[in-house]
Amino acid sequence: MAGPSVAPYPQGGLGPNPNLPPGERLRVLLVEDDEGDAFLVGELLAETNSMIDLLVATSLSEARQRVAGVDCVLLDLGLPDAQGLDGLRKVLEMSSGAAVCVLTGRSDEHLGIVAVAEGAQDYLVKGQVDGVLLTRALRYAVERKRADENARRLREVELRQAESARLERGLLPQPLMSTDEVAVHTFYRPGRHAALIGGDFFDVVQTRPDRVDLIVGDVCGHGVDEAALGVELRVAWRALILAGVADDDVLPALEQVLMSERRLQEIFATVATVRLDLRGNRATVRLAGHPPPLLLSGGKVAPVPARGGLLLGVRPRRPVAFDLEFETDDWSLLMYTDGLIEGRVDDGDDRLDVPGLVGLLEEPANQAVPLAELPAWLVGRAEQINGGPLADDVAMLLVTRGGGR
Repeated sequence: MAGPSVAPYPQGGLGPNPNLPPGERLRVLLVEDDEGDAFLVGELLAETNSMIDLLVATSLSEARQRVAGVDCVLLDLGLPDAQGLDGLRKVLEMSSGAAVCVLTGRSDEHLGIVAVAEGAQDYLVKGQVDGVLLTRALRYAVERKRADENARRLREVELRQAESARLERGLLPQPLMSTDEVAVHTFYRPGRHAALIGGDFFDVVQTRPDRVDLIVGDVCGHGVDEAALGVELRVAWRALILAGVADDDVLPALEQVLMSERRLQEIFATVATVRLDLRGNRATVRLAGHPPPLLLSGGKVAPVPARGGLLLGVRPRRPVAFDLEFETDDWSLLMYTDGLIEGRVDDGDDRLDVPGLVGLLEEPANQAVPLAELPAWLVGRAEQINGGPLADDVAMLLVTRGGGR
């Protein structure tokens, strides 16, 4: 191997590399069945004080046993158990974290170009490289592999962000309503440990001038699968409401969707629904394992005394409907997921829970908070009491009639 020619490098490619410290030792696995060529590669690296530890394998099967932990594989395309690009593909498969440089003969230089197109970082022609250029080629191959990995991770982050945005649009839609008799304020915040949006969801649908339906729900878990299932449940609920399905049949139908679409049998969901009868100034509340809405009226705060019911997906049973008569035309109803009330209190093991949330709403300081800002204010106070961000996702619906608290 004599002569100063190697495969082309990017413009300005032989200067110092800020991502690859000069003193970093590299582990390189040479896959070469010719003892003379393997010896020469070792000599070329030794004469340049290359800071490269060279391992040698004489076949692809031996390379498979030695590839763990290496930074680069220097691959001869003519091996006893793998020829040409077939060997390259197998090496790329077995060494996904390592850079790959291929060695070609003078008459097979075109294979090097094809090898780079297949996923190798570079190619070298036997007999046309000295120790300095061999060392640089190996180091730059490692650098390019790391740059490719960084770019891949960045693309994955961007894809996750785009996926999260799509799921958020599915979980947190704009209320489908036209009446001005009630105002609805929505809120959502992901938990501190959720890279993606979680399984909390809400929706609001008006089907008649005097009827508005609301739902808040929570699929257990915080991953993309739970978020996707939450989207399915929300869309199914909206379809059932718009189709005019009988009130008592909506949640059982929603449970069927959950049980058929969930990836694991132990996945469940909690749901709270409210049907507002604006003409009669009353509401019907149904709970499936979900904390009760809070009624704010006449300067008082109290949980709606509806029966909790069973979790969706545990044991099918129709939730019990609770009819709520509003005493005045000036009231607010707060629906929320349990992430809001599961924060700790005073650095102890006690949770905020429903009584604690009632206490926050009764604090004199919140009386000056505009209704549209009340959900965010509540989360801020819960986080303050918790001593940091809440662990679980929080979704809220605040529906108000008469602008009152």
